[in-house]
Amino acid sequence: MRSINVGILGFGTVSSGTVRILQENAAAITARVGANVQVKRVAVRDLSKPRDAELPASALTTNPEEITTDPDIAIVVELMGGVEPARSLISQAIAHGKSIVTANKEMVAKVGHELRQQAHDVGLDFLFEASVGGGIPVIATLSESLAGNRIKEIVGIVNGTTNYILTKMTTEGAAFGKVLAEAQALGYAEAEPSADVDGHDARYKIAILASLAFGTRVDAEAVTAEGIRHLSPRDIAVAGELGYRIKLLAVAQTAQNGIRVRVYPALLPLTHPLATVDGVFNAVFLRGDAVGDLTLIGRGAGALPTGSAVVGDIAACARNIVAGTTGRVPYSVAATDTPVLPSASAWSRYYARVRVLDRPKALATIATVFGDYGISIESVVQRAMPDEEAEIVWITHEGRESDVLAALTAIHALPVVRSVDAAIRVVA
Repeated sequence: MRSINVGILGFGTVSSGTVRILQENAAAITARVGANVQVKRVAVRDLSKPRDAELPASALTTNPEEITTDPDIAIVVELMGGVEPARSLISQAIAHGKSIVTANKEMVAKVGHELRQQAHDVGLDFLFEASVGGGIPVIATLSESLAGNRIKEIVGIVNGTTNYILTKMTTEGAAFGKVLAEAQALGYAEAEPSADVDGHDARYKIAILASLAFGTRVDAEAVTAEGIRHLSPRDIAVAGELGYRIKLLAVAQTAQNGIRVRVYPALLPLTHPLATVDGVFNAVFLRGDAVGDLTLIGRGAGALPTGSAVVGDIAACARNIVAGTTGRVPYSVAATDTPVLPSASAWSRYYARVRVLDRPKALATIATVFGDYGISIESVVQRAMPDEEAEIVWITHEGRESDVLAALTAIHALPVVRSVDAAIRVVA
């Protein structure tokens, strides 16, 4: 039977999981592909470092070009991370006739279009299922299974670190800093956590999904991202009392004159399919014109879940090599980029928590300011606090975000108002 050789760039957690799956499930993969799929070389930085998967020493190299230029390797799997040198090595591999599999979300979000186009132009595959959602098959779902749909909306929990932190804050009432430290100790969060907790990781992922869903090139830098550092246990508790859970969402939606692609924390009603997705799990909610609503849930990281997605792409590449073809749905992107609309022009419901002096007409004074900015109120709850203060929690009807935020700025300046402690979007 024919053999198809694979070369892997990088030998970290995901690469180890990929090698283990290819070895342990070799018989099943061979039966599905119609060829033996085997790892020939793996590029590493340190030959002496211990690994979580076993390969002969002769399979390891510190020179990645021994993989990208090897005529016996048909598929190059990039698991290094970062834009460079990954982009240059992938481009070199394509020039040497190799199909590409990658899990590199930052690279795919920033330069994936040009690399996909380079591969497409010479009849090769460029697959990146593992770049979003770990083991969740969201890329294949968008690009193949839903190819007959016009996608209207994507709402995702696509960062397991922040979902773990928010889950712990919800169940334990703990502060952000305490839970972050626990997540770092458990290995769920990096020592420098800004990529996760400030929304940058989710920004790359929703840029990828939006590009696929809407057939355009979404610049990751055009995606506004708000993180979770400012969220307090008080807001999480009050949201729960009102029938909501707070989640960090990556959102892409069609709009009249373009698309909206953003990352932000929001209150989700408990009836929403993403509201009870907890811990390190990821989930993606899709809305298509034909399929309706669809939700995919699974583990968003880890050696075996992400390795599963990588191996799925390897098998797809190998199957196409056997058949002498490329992916089922040809790669194409609109000739012109659809504009990503500014966040301020969006419309949303809002949760606002305001601390005031407990005086007559305080609530009415604030309501008047909301009305002056065209913001109507859905519900309001007032609670007495110590020191002659009161806490007022507002849920607004949908309004232009710039108007809501301008109203809150004006409210903060009122003599009766001590502070505006929170302003968080609410998802219907």
